[in-house]
Amino acid sequence: MAMSGRISSDFQGPISLGSAEDSDHSCQPCLHIGKHVTAHGFCVECQEYLCKTCVEYHKRKKFSRNHQLLDKDKFEKHVISRKDSEECTEKCSVHKKEIIKFFCPTHKALGCNDCIILDHRACKIDYIPDKCAGIGASKEYRDIMKKLNEKNKDAEDVTKKAEVRDKEIDKCHANIIKELLNFRKEINERLDQLQYEIQKDADKKKSNDKKIIQMVLDECANMSSDIMKLQSSLQANKSSRQNGQLYINMKRAESKLKLDEVQMAVENLAKTEMQYFFERSTDLENVLSKHNIFGKLSISTNLVTFTKKKIKSLTHKEDIDVRTKSDSGWFYCYITGCAILSTNKLVLADNNECKLKVFDRQSTTLIEEIKLESNPSGIVVMPYDQIAVTVPGNKEILIMKTAGKLSTVHKIPVKCDFRGITYHQDYLYLVCKNPKSVLVLDTQGTIQYSISLNNDIFKHPKSIVVSEDSRHFYINDYASDCVVSITLQGDVSAVYKHKELSEQRGMVMLDDGSLLVCCYNSNSFIISLET
Repeated sequence: MAMSGRISSDFQGPISLGSAEDSDHSCQPCLHIGKHVTAHGFCVECQEYLCKTCVEYHKRKKFSRNHQLLDKDKFEKHVISRKDSEECTEKCSVHKKEIIKFFCPTHKALGCNDCIILDHRACKIDYIPDKCAGIGASKEYRDIMKKLNEKNKDAEDVTKKAEVRDKEIDKCHANIIKELLNFRKEINERLDQLQYEIQKDADKKKSNDKKIIQMVLDECANMSSDIMKLQSSLQANKSSRQNGQLYINMKRAESKLKLDEVQMAVENLAKTEMQYFFERSTDLENVLSKHNIFGKLSISTNLVTFTKKKIKSLTHKEDIDVRTKSDSGWFYCYITGCAILSTNKLVLADNNECKLKVFDRQSTTLIEEIKLESNPSGIVVMPYDQIAVTVPGNKEILIMKTAGKLSTVHKIPVKCDFRGITYHQDYLYLVCKNPKSVLVLDTQGTIQYSISLNNDIFKHPKSIVVSEDSRHFYINDYASDCVVSITLQGDVSAVYKHKELSEQRGMVMLDDGSLLVCCYNSNSFIISLET
């Protein structure tokens, strides 16, 4: 068994030394509970680095309130003289009474003397007390701390995504239950209506039959009354031997008997003998017997995923000097909006100069410029070469015609603190910072609906692009270095976050469906979409 370092009298080998002592220090009490906090003090008696919180705690506790505490500017000099300890104290998990003193690089295993003898006799072994000298100042230590910090950051990022997804799941479930109840309510209301109509017909049939029965009963009662009167008269005539009157009443009785009143009553009663009953709709029964007839839980196929794509097709052609003689010269030109017209004109929004500038694209010469009341922000092209220009300072959108000279057709007042604007299929889409939302307006300025961006992802929404099918919005966020896809209901369907997406400005969708994002601190950035 080969070993580096001293194991016992039987094992000898070379000693590996560490590098210079690291000057960065973490709070040692916090390290014991897995937290890495920068030290701001040092306790001479305890020989421990302490963070601000632990320093205050040290001063309050009875056992340590009289200890000598050094601040950050002084503790480095004091600590240099302190001897490092190479003594191992941790017990072996297999051999409980033994101390871990060895490491097997081949099997990446820590162990005590018994472990090495039993399981690693043929391996080259590191003796930890020899190997650990100066380890705290080594590159290995710094690399491990760096990797641990990176992994912890990755875990925090996943945690944040999981928390966002957890909220999305709750919201999705709530929407499903809401839709289920609404659909059930609509079905119940329709069934109630159909039931009412059948009940109404049944009530009408019952009422008509009841009237016929009552009419038959009345007819029979009248017949019985008349017959009893005739019988009484005939008996009285016979008893008094009034044969002449008896003859007359007998003839009246014969006429009465010839009348078909009973038969008429029977015929009327027969009208009510037709039975009626409720016949179930076989169509509805067949429908209800089918699987998933009420509906089903579907997985959305409209989710969007983002992937980074290298820029291959964009090449620099030329620069256009957008400064003009009438510019104040106090500030540089700050172009915040750009629109390309079908008439080969280029319209620019110069935020600093409060101007719209029109250039001929072929000659790159200035054709026209107009001064606005406030700083313009964004421009978007509309049908018939009209443009919509956002002027946040005046809280308005200018609808302007570009045929001939630029002129304002009408103004749309907007109350919210808005940022980016885009146009798609007769609607203007305006992304607002306060409140965080997307306003959907027609070209006359009437708000059709509003989509809330009440999500932790959005901090400073900047620009907006609408997908071709109008089922998603893509919004870039100036503060959180990400591009977010949301549905028409405001639900987040995808997030692309990258450190190079810092201080984003404009964003446009290319012909291949990719997003071209302009970033202030890096070159242009293309994100491809997979739907």
